[in-house]
Amino acid sequence: MAPEDYLKAWWDWYLNLATHPPRQAQLAHSAYESLLDSWQFLTRAASGTPLPPGHENLGFSDAAWNVWPFNVYAHTYANWAAWWQQALSPPAAANDADLARLNFAGRMLLESASPANFLHTNPELLKRTAAESGHNLIRGLKNWLEDAQRALRGGGRAPGTEHFQVGRDVAITPGKVVFRNRLIELLQYAPQTPGVYAEPVLITPAWIMKYYILDLSPRNSLVRYLVEKGHTVFMISWKNPDAADRELSLADYVQLGFLDALAEVRRIVPRERVHAVGYCIGGTLLAIAAALLAARGDASLASLTLLAAQVDFSEPGELSVFITPGQIAMLEAMMSKSGVLESERMGAAFAMLRSRDLMWGPAVNQYMRGERPQLNDLMAWNADGTRMPWRMHSEYLERLYLKNELASGSFTLDGAPVDLGRIRLPMFVVGTETDHVAPWRSAYKIRALTHSPDYTFLLTSGGHNAGIVSGPVHPRRRHRLLTWTNGSATLSSDEWLKSAALHEGSWWPAWEHWLAGHSAARLKPPRTPADEAADGTRLEDAPGSYVRG
Repeated sequence: MAPEDYLKAWWDWYLNLATHPPRQAQLAHSAYESLLDSWQFLTRAASGTPLPPGHENLGFSDAAWNVWPFNVYAHTYANWAAWWQQALSPPAAANDADLARLNFAGRMLLESASPANFLHTNPELLKRTAAESGHNLIRGLKNWLEDAQRALRGGGRAPGTEHFQVGRDVAITPGKVVFRNRLIELLQYAPQTPGVYAEPVLITPAWIMKYYILDLSPRNSLVRYLVEKGHTVFMISWKNPDAADRELSLADYVQLGFLDALAEVRRIVPRERVHAVGYCIGGTLLAIAAALLAARGDASLASLTLLAAQVDFSEPGELSVFITPGQIAMLEAMMSKSGVLESERMGAAFAMLRSRDLMWGPAVNQYMRGERPQLNDLMAWNADGTRMPWRMHSEYLERLYLKNELASGSFTLDGAPVDLGRIRLPMFVVGTETDHVAPWRSAYKIRALTHSPDYTFLLTSGGHNAGIVSGPVHPRRRHRLLTWTNGSATLSSDEWLKSAALHEGSWWPAWEHWLAGHSAARLKPPRTPADEAADGTRLEDAPGSYVRG
């Protein structure tokens, strides 16, 4: 976090407040009401008055918080936090960016100060400690020492992840590495049906994560689901870059990543167009590549599917608090030494956006309750981080996030303009309701930048990862979907939300039905991955070696 950005935000807030006496009076009155309410609750709390509704969202859901003096701690904190949130959200802010950073910094401080985070003010922890005669604290200290030693060693596998070995427990859909260059391995998965659709599917995952989020355990592997439905699936597996890759650029990711993979898919499955799928930043890359292909008159693609991906970064959501000139300059200074941005730094940024759930709650559980989390496949994948090369990451943050060149039409790649308006392919775009990385309203903006005559937008429940990895059958998922067949018609995100029909269940079957409907009706005999590449070299089994880096 760049200190000058937050100092400026606090200073602007202070000057704004200092020049608005009515606002000062309003906050003073609110502070008096909060203080009076806290005092009145204190006089009633000793008799066992329960906490008012709403405290559950602050981490005070256990019945032990209704006992004096802990109910006083919880209620006073809730009033104090509500007042500060009101104070840090003035109606006449200096500008939206400063307001967002101010709210973020304030929320971080408030959540760190919660009485739920401290042993002597948390009745659940005190009860646990008494029941276990302090053994929970001994286990917690052991956990802390293990984590500290791992951090000093520069990383390593987090506890519990050993139960999810790549190629043994996750990423186990059968296939081959059919192509490799310095940046990617291309995986082709073995068919699971007697016949397959003519058009293959090429998936471009994000390179800020390992690809196997889309090939976890069999019950929630998108890859396995597609091959079992008769699709020939190819997957890009990105190399985890090191210092030698510091000069890799966005142009390299387009060429060595997607375009090289596409050429190989068309060599293996000739005369057939390709369904292209992109997830997160992989979707951004795919949109850039699709626009370049359209400008060249290249008709290699049959359709475009974007999963939780942005191309217009004017409203990037909570991540905007990290995207400032000062922040980027600080990151570049860090990366210039090592050549890469370490995965721990990016993971910490995402954790800070949900600090109560991803920082303070886990710390209390592991270091005070002495409980390590029981990981599932998605949590184990999340702990398997990747690095970012210096040049690409700097370009991505400055040109796309900060300057929004792609949406404004000023983005070029190796001198060639990238015009999203040239894309005329059938499109299927997926957003997730609680996405902190690519907010669905931001992902929705691609409709206004393209002219697809066959466009579908789907909004699913869940977040950036869990919403996409829902499995074909999911009892807690729902989705909204709307299709239109006019290349120029569009709706605002609010209008779309009112018009889109609500459906219960996973979004996977809806997309696969759309994918099948945009494929040739005839089925072809399956093309099993060969044992040798075009140059005669022996092919490696999926998931390959890059994913283990």
